[in-house]
Amino acid sequence: MIKTGDQHINSIQDGRQVYIDGNLAGDVTVHPAFRNACAMVGSIYDFQSRPENAELMTYEVVDTGERANRIWQLPTSYDELVQRRKALEAWSSLHCGFLGRSPDHVASCISGMYMGLDVFEAYDKNRAGALADYYRYARDNELFLTYVIINPQADRSKGAHEQQNKFLTAGVVDQDAEGLTIRGAKMLATAGIMANEVFVTCIQPLSEGEEPYALSFAIPMNAKGLKILSRKSYEADAKNVYDNPLSSRYDENDAVLYFDDVKVPWDRVFINQDTEMCNKQFHATPAHVYQNYQAQVRLMVKLRFMAGLGRRIAEVNGVVNFPQVRETLGELAAKCSMIDAMVHAMEAKGFKYGPYFVPDRHTLYSAAVLSQQLYPQLITTLRDLAGGGLIMLPSSIADFDNPELAELIGKTQQSPAADSEGRVKFFKLAWDAIGSEFASRHTQYEMFYSGATFVTKNHSFRTYDWDCSLGMVDQLLDGYSLEDELSRMTQAAE
Repeated sequence: MIKTGDQHINSIQDGRQVYIDGNLAGDVTVHPAFRNACAMVGSIYDFQSRPENAELMTYEVVDTGERANRIWQLPTSYDELVQRRKALEAWSSLHCGFLGRSPDHVASCISGMYMGLDVFEAYDKNRAGALADYYRYARDNELFLTYVIINPQADRSKGAHEQQNKFLTAGVVDQDAEGLTIRGAKMLATAGIMANEVFVTCIQPLSEGEEPYALSFAIPMNAKGLKILSRKSYEADAKNVYDNPLSSRYDENDAVLYFDDVKVPWDRVFINQDTEMCNKQFHATPAHVYQNYQAQVRLMVKLRFMAGLGRRIAEVNGVVNFPQVRETLGELAAKCSMIDAMVHAMEAKGFKYGPYFVPDRHTLYSAAVLSQQLYPQLITTLRDLAGGGLIMLPSSIADFDNPELAELIGKTQQSPAADSEGRVKFFKLAWDAIGSEFASRHTQYEMFYSGATFVTKNHSFRTYDWDCSLGMVDQLLDGYSLEDELSRMTQAAE
């Protein structure tokens, strides 16, 4: 059966140890810091479970005959890749792209690793078997996965093994016939509060001496000894949906995970203390491309929403026909369409990896580089369009409940495109998207979603077809020589 919202909500009422504001949260599905975000995730599972969305959101698994969410689909052709993208696009539209770690992201990562199972088999057949079994288990049970793939920042001039505390970063303290024992911290468990399980590994390069941290495994969020340390909840501070339409419902949360001697059974271990293989799992398989392709699909949807905000700001302020405003909106539309076009280009330029069809690597990394620069520019553009309208708003929805204040709001919040209530409602949304603390987190998040800028630019460098470009340069240079030109000059002089 296809997972429903109620089934997902029930599945995360599992006793997980979430800490916030100095206390254990208890049931996250009813806690005021998390309940609306949990309900939002439930709603996207309800969307996929509707009969009319079955073909859009699910596919038939060949080896079981059952249907599964397309987030686990392994496309073998361009058409299948596009079909899968349409499912991701539909899901992202439900949250306007604001759930950066929706269930389709880490599912894409694990699916990409499964596509490269031969790389794992060359490393260790037992670990490869564990990965294959886990992919099927996660698919068949519709697990919502998050991941933690970054080490705590601490002293960034030193490696994980050189920090004051040897187990600041999660690493192996023991292993036996049952599995590994893990101690230490990892970040950044976005959506970990409402996920079923967490994939734990390291995407940062590891050096000699850091083998205890070179791991890849998956465990449930309620594993014994796993502590989930939540950041500040924007949802908890959101008074209501009208005043905080995004932060009240779409705050997916981020958390540090601390492994207090957590036992990981061997059937959940995919890499054990191998620094080279930790890098290969992402870049020698389609995993890194596949997961970041999903991220660009989500961003494509989010930018459509942001473009809509820009147009509506201009309409509400009555300036949409000003030439300079139309110029700004035209540039905004062009930038948003750039990511849309690049997503489609990734598919059109895709390539076969064994039996599978995956997006073009360099187009993907080009989009990642450009989008890191694009998002903060876009926020600034929207702020310019909005001006003081973002700030001078009623303090809260309660102002409308006071007849005297409501009358004054009617006089002062005027717009040629909306009544006073509509104008306030819209600018409350705009502020939550581009100016609130929730919005600031999203700006920071999008700037570093694919890694630090030097990382994404290096991905672009290593995947570009330099031979083609250099070949053109060399062809032109080979078309003439110093001796030939001197000879011509001599002949012309004679």
